[in-house]
Amino acid sequence: MNDERKPLVATNTESASPTAPQAEEANSLAQEEQERSEETARRLAKLQALRAEGFDPFLIERYVRTHTASELTDETAAHWTLPDEQREQLEVSVAGRLTAQRVKGKVIFADIRDQSGRIQVYARRDDLGETVFERFKDLDLGDFVGVKGYPFKTRTGEPTIHVREFTLLAKSLRPIPFGKQDAEGVVHGGLSDREERYRHRYLDLLVNPTSREVLTKRCKIVSAMRRYLDARGFLEVETPVLQLVAGGAAARPFITHHNALDHDFKLRISLELYLKRLIIGGYEKVYEIGRVFRNEGISTRHNPEFTLMELYQAYANLEDIMELVEDMYVAIATEVNGSPHLEVFGHSINLAQRPWPRLPILEGIYENTGIRPEELTSLESAKAACRRIGVTFDLEKETNLGGLIEKLHEQYTQPKLIQPTFITDFPIETSPLAKRKPDNPALTRRFEIYIATQELGNAFSELNDPLDQRARFEAQVRQRAAGDEEAHPMDEEFLEAMEYGMPPTGGLGVGIDRLAMVLTGAESIRDVIFFPAMRPEKPHTPR
Repeated sequence: MNDERKPLVATNTESASPTAPQAEEANSLAQEEQERSEETARRLAKLQALRAEGFDPFLIERYVRTHTASELTDETAAHWTLPDEQREQLEVSVAGRLTAQRVKGKVIFADIRDQSGRIQVYARRDDLGETVFERFKDLDLGDFVGVKGYPFKTRTGEPTIHVREFTLLAKSLRPIPFGKQDAEGVVHGGLSDREERYRHRYLDLLVNPTSREVLTKRCKIVSAMRRYLDARGFLEVETPVLQLVAGGAAARPFITHHNALDHDFKLRISLELYLKRLIIGGYEKVYEIGRVFRNEGISTRHNPEFTLMELYQAYANLEDIMELVEDMYVAIATEVNGSPHLEVFGHSINLAQRPWPRLPILEGIYENTGIRPEELTSLESAKAACRRIGVTFDLEKETNLGGLIEKLHEQYTQPKLIQPTFITDFPIETSPLAKRKPDNPALTRRFEIYIATQELGNAFSELNDPLDQRARFEAQVRQRAAGDEEAHPMDEEFLEAMEYGMPPTGGLGVGIDRLAMVLTGAESIRDVIFFPAMRPEKPHTPR
């Protein structure tokens, strides 16, 4: 039996014939790996020595804390109002990861960080005794430590714990790339490479406060959205991830095999069709926040696995959903950022300036290209207009009018959409689940919301005519047969449900990750996903 587990101490066994610069880089990387391996071996030896003395940190299951770091450093806390002699009688305890240590003869200043923040601790040999003091001195950065003592302030006024007792709670066997801070407070080294940060996100969270802040804010965005919808009578539900027909969007699904049912299933690409079944079943306001999976490319705005919120409201139309979007986005931004005003990607944006503009997609294209709406009534005339203005995308790949119109919008209008804007009246070919526009059946009652050039929502006055829906699906099937792999599949079960009757309904889908990008100012979608999809390392090399 082969054991493929990686050892704690790893060495680089690859060989190559590099150029001189490549050889220098390879030597540098090999030296770094060797240093990490040696440091890991040193830490392992420390652990073994502790165990030999009867001190095994991994046997500890619990540590009682009286305070978090932020509670102890809070200038308004009651312990700072006490006289020195009374404060010295207190016993407080904190626990966290050791992130800095400064030895000055017979005293040690160290930093302990928990989720709430950092606190300084002060250990003195005369208080702890020679043996315990040396054990504290022998701690490594990254170790988890529990500390008991009393709170005081140093001469510079920094809240600190005077250590009376400490407990090693867990040993860090690998060195953490904290980096080194110079006299100006700038950190050098550490974990700065983006790919490394995404691949080893746990280290990124440990050493890069900005990453922690962005991802924490992302969590708060989801919580704020959930509170907003719950307060307005929406019911949060759950629908299947594995589906026989993956519909509700234009995307290629991932496929997996269900062993118990002996059948291939698809991972959902949308939440839409099952949520609509709930509207048919009698619920009037439902939403779901869930993961969806689209087997497509990766970019700064796309990740194959992402979080989607979809809601459906019976007896509501597109304008009702517009008002909901405006109100919800203002509420979320205000709760998470403290203000509806955003400074993002170099732009100043005011979400509270309502109502947000409504711009029909064909008008936007005309304003930015000069192509008139009447030129976009057939695929042939649309391609001729595109040739006239010299579009840069491949016209031969465009097989339907709606797809070409949306491509023009993405290339020429979307980059201009800085302030919140609703783009409306999308073509029917790319909107198979939206009601037709009454005065122009080639267009639909659909909008997308754009902020800072990012698409942050897609909404319909939902199609509830089962006969029209069947015809739309049949048209999509023809597109699929013509080579469009992302065309919507036929879904007989959904059509059967619609035939029992569905009330007029407004629906909305919001990509949580892109919304988080705008509200945090993140440049890449991977910055707001805890563990984004990455190409596997071959072979895996531990840090």
